[in-house]
Amino acid sequence: MIITMIRILEYHDPYTKGHSKNVANLASLLAEKLGLSDEIIKKTYWAALVHDIGKIVIPSSILNKEGKLTIEEFEVIKKHPVYGHDFLSTSDELKELGKYVLHHHERWDGKGYPAGLSKEDIPLISRIISVVDAWDAMRSDRPYRKGLPEEIAKKELIEHSGVQFDPNIVKAFLEIV
Repeated sequence: MIITMIRILEYHDPYTKGHSKNVANLASLLAEKLGLSDEIIKKTYWAALVHDIGKIVIPSSILNKEGKLTIEEFEVIKKHPVYGHDFLSTSDELKELGKYVLHHHERWDGKGYPAGLSKEDIPLISRIISVVDAWDAMRSDRPYRKGLPEEIAKKELIEHSGVQFDPNIVKAFLEIV
């Protein structure tokens, strides 16, 4: 069922083709590097796989826009974690994953969305997904820009460590890429 949802998302937003799988694979490797239990590694994989599922209801004209998003368009994009949480919460089996999806755009400094959580108040799995999602997004071609070289993407993670991202997770992630 989850794989089917991801394929629907990739049909709707071709630029994310492979993104969910990349994030899931790297997030589970990172969870393993952090010494987390097999159960948490598995949850990290599945939550990362569905982290963008809420984008299914974001208009293609916004998702695939080649230029800069307007403030209003960005506000629409920012709703995708809430939508993903809402979709996943309808299933007893997927409800917990929904919590991690909901918070994958929170920031270490509390300036993220949708709840403005900070530091350890952000679920660990969400903090892992946040770093890996940003990495894969930076490294991938998007409608509005080409993917960044590895060294520049690493510098971006370091620069935003302790601000946007959990510094311990960034440190561990840089050891595996």
